[in-house]
Amino acid sequence: MMIDSLKTGLKVSLASILLKIFYGTNRKDVRGRHHYQSLIHEGKSVILTVWHGHLLSIVHDLRNAPVNAIAGTHRDAEIISQIAIKWGWNMMRGSSKEKGEVAYKEMIRALKKSGSLVFITPDGPTGPAHIPKPGVIRAAQATQSAIVPISVHSTSSWEFKNWDTFYLEKPFGKIFIEYGEPVFFEKGQNFDTCTKILIEKMAEVEQYNLQVANNESL
Repeated sequence: MMIDSLKTGLKVSLASILLKIFYGTNRKDVRGRHHYQSLIHEGKSVILTVWHGHLLSIVHDLRNAPVNAIAGTHRDAEIISQIAIKWGWNMMRGSSKEKGEVAYKEMIRALKKSGSLVFITPDGPTGPAHIPKPGVIRAAQATQSAIVPISVHSTSSWEFKNWDTFYLEKPFGKIFIEYGEPVFFEKGQNFDTCTKILIEKMAEVEQYNLQVANNESL
């Protein structure tokens, strides 16, 4: 057990250093932070959402921020969670299949605190890709928190294929991050309607961010 913990600690330290190099050497074009910051300043809670494949860019972008985040309980999530903790995040462990209800209750408690910031990948940790799980919408409705969709695009990245495409940005490129306008759902609003709206809003932010990136490359 001690040896396993030591190995995990070494992996986390090495991965943290590499990610700082990979992401720290990229130029960044970050837009729309005011969409969630203004709500936080008003004492309202916010759920930040990005599709699972781009989560590393947001973990790095919001390092040292007071973020509460949900992560799965599988081995790969353990390393990312420990990196996020090193960078100042509070991690709530669980998924739709394992300890999901425990993590959901922790998320609700966090959102009920004034001005809380919660981060979640709505399609993680096992997909299907770009289809939100019920938890993010349920939590937004229950606490009347805003959902702020995020898009990430980069000029150069490694791609790892699984149930989705997981992106690791290469050094010395440029990362484009767009924090979209907040989305609100009423209590009792039809769940299928909410899901459709969230998918559409995520797609709108993605389309705009990609357009900005493409225009710069012209």
